[in-house]
Amino acid sequence: MGGALTRYRAIAWIVGVVLILLVVVGMPLKYAFDNPVVVETIGPAHGFLYMIYLVAAFDLSRRADWPLKRMLAVMLAGTVPFVSFYAERRATSWLNRPAEPAPEPALRG
Repeated sequence: MGGALTRYRAIAWIVGVVLILLVVVGMPLKYAFDNPVVVETIGPAHGFLYMIYLVAAFDLSRRADWPLKRMLAVMLAGTVPFVSFYAERRATSWLNRPAEPAPEPALRG
């Protein structure tokens, strides 16, 4: 599962940075200064990278046996600026959390 987590973490950061560039740089340039060149180049790149993000998140969630709600929340995290960073940290903590020990059986005397 280490490879799936590494792939997910890498693409989560890439998608997050590209989305921030699109929203913080591209959108103001397009609408305030009538210069759509950043949106025209970064927009399709983000769309393609987001598809890779979805595949990586799905792969990780299936390997980790996450419930459907968690899987969908992690997958949607790539659509909101900065949220993919938070989701990546949460997913890493969920997977790196030590397993809870099984309860000890009660002693009968």
